[in-house]
Amino acid sequence: MGKTSSDPRTQRILATVDDIPIGQVATYGQVACEAGLPGRARLVGQVLAELPRGSCLPWHRVLSASGAISSRPGPGPAEQQKKLRAEGVRFNRSGRVNLKDCAWDPRPSR
Repeated sequence: MGKTSSDPRTQRILATVDDIPIGQVATYGQVACEAGLPGRARLVGQVLAELPRGSCLPWHRVLSASGAISSRPGPGPAEQQKKLRAEGVRFNRSGRVNLKDCAWDPRPSR
């Protein structure tokens, strides 16, 4: 797809991911909705896949709707799990995160 970082949709996705707090996770679909792009979960995945290695953006906090780390070639999945564990995110035996335990809620607290 080759979306550039100057693309407005890409900017909204990156800003949304940057808002996910330490120790919390969001799904690709949730990021898409929060970025004003409902139904564009795959676009979120594409944008995150194009991040340069060593990016400061907390890409590791974005998971599939089932709470699983998306499989992809290279060290990404193992690195993602390591980063999440370091933030206190727990995985079950099947390698999934219970989204009820640490899902990001971007709505302001009242």
